[in-house]
Amino acid sequence: MESNGEDASRILREIETLKAAKADIEHRISVLEARLRDIPPPNDAISGVSCSSMSIADSAAGHGLSPDMIYRYSRHLLLPSFGVQGQSSLLKSSILVVGAGGLGAPALLYLAACGVGCIGTVDHDVVELNNLHRQIIHTEAYVGQPKVQSAAAACHSINSTIQIVEHKEALRTSNALEILSKYDLVIDATDNVPSRYMISDCCVVLGKPLVSGAALGLEGQLTVYNYKGGPCYRCLFPTPPPTTACQRCSDSGVLGVEGTFPFSIFYLKWRRSLRFCPGCSSWYHWLSPSLEAIKIASAVGEPLSGRMLLFDALSARIRIVCEALIDHIQVKIRGRLSQCEVCGENATFTQQKFQDFDYEKFTQSPLSTTPLKLNLLPADSRITSKDYNERLVNGEAHVLVDVRPSHHFNIVSLPKSLNIPLSSLEARVSEISSALKEEVEQKGGNHSGTSVYVVCRRGNDSQRAVEYLHKIGFTSAKDIIGGLESWAMMWIQTFLRTSQNARLCRLCRPLESNFPCLLSYTTDYRKQGRPFQMIYDSGTYSFPYF
Repeated sequence: MESNGEDASRILREIETLKAAKADIEHRISVLEARLRDIPPPNDAISGVSCSSMSIADSAAGHGLSPDMIYRYSRHLLLPSFGVQGQSSLLKSSILVVGAGGLGAPALLYLAACGVGCIGTVDHDVVELNNLHRQIIHTEAYVGQPKVQSAAAACHSINSTIQIVEHKEALRTSNALEILSKYDLVIDATDNVPSRYMISDCCVVLGKPLVSGAALGLEGQLTVYNYKGGPCYRCLFPTPPPTTACQRCSDSGVLGVEGTFPFSIFYLKWRRSLRFCPGCSSWYHWLSPSLEAIKIASAVGEPLSGRMLLFDALSARIRIVCEALIDHIQVKIRGRLSQCEVCGENATFTQQKFQDFDYEKFTQSPLSTTPLKLNLLPADSRITSKDYNERLVNGEAHVLVDVRPSHHFNIVSLPKSLNIPLSSLEARVSEISSALKEEVEQKGGNHSGTSVYVVCRRGNDSQRAVEYLHKIGFTSAKDIIGGLESWAMMWIQTFLRTSQNARLCRLCRPLESNFPCLLSYTTDYRKQGRPFQMIYDSGTYSFPYF
């Protein structure tokens, strides 16, 4: 029996080793293929630094489409309202996608597939494992690699005849004018308010139409700005929404398929005027953030200027509105606002003013994607994860309150923590008092000597909770600095120091990723390809959602 067990262990170890070697080889192949695709053809190749020289050769038919192009795009050419002229316009057009994430990923794929002559993508970020459930342009082979490189490889694998320009940098006022000026139109696929104002203002200054969409949780919205006298972003939002109303996907979540809707559901409306084969219903492939951009570039259909599409995935409701409640602000979607300080009749917003404008100060929000870190409490009202762990090990009487939403708490939590979401803290304070009383009865001592510690995901909501608890008399309450992210990182660092057999998961590239996974070939940690788990006293602490 022991021999059989040893054989099984040896075989499992060998399988794991071979799988790791296979994954590394596949990754190297993908990188080499991407490099090969980036090498331009020898005859009159385009350098890839600008889209201005893009053109298509004249043909005997006079429409500039080669036989290969006619075959490739034949389903487009058969559409009465699109046809040869629409396809020729696409091949001559250039479109910039700002952001290669959840919104930008499907847009880039469909822009490439439908034959946009030159596609630019701007993104400074790298591919992470937690991107792959929704950012469908990226694959495991590119985890840790720049998103623009991954996106370019994917687009070229679909259509090798188009030009892809990579801008591996963050879009800022210092480079936006130079980058956006090279393209015919822009797609805003970012997820923060200051970027939206900046991109919209830049498009107004340069005279570029802007397709803008947003997706958060189970909702999405889409509109077109600065198109033939239409409004810009500031016409709808002269003043920024409050920071409390602005959330990001990394905090509030987003359903994987949600990112394909905000720009694209309009095909459901547009297709009524098109003829297509019921048995060949490939029209649904147009459900991507690219549709409005394709309509503008090909001069087909009626772009969504002066109107907004709202989509609710949970109820499967789609509305096209001219007035809506967005970010707790009643917004009227209409023509250009005459008094708009950027695009209005008397606007004096020049390129120089754009470059000097501080969008972070204007919106009170950071352009950076780094999670916000508040500092609301004095040092004596906070405690590190290491200090809390020492008190836990020493058996100190205390109550741990987790103020995350219940659905976050259900993903992962620390043992014996009491879940009271911040939004309901005021109504459930009595539960903390009851927990303190129960802790005193179990461990002895007195009520005043029992501490209250508060934890959340990143250490922001826990500070707000401690502020409130101090006001109502819980003066011993302390915030755990950095929340569960800090707690998990503490154990990862401990594990790396104490385990000689630990190695880093190839999928997470911790030098470039926000939160690493770990692999180990030791008996307790043979968790290849799974989120890091730490065995500690009472059980397993798993931190899969950071």
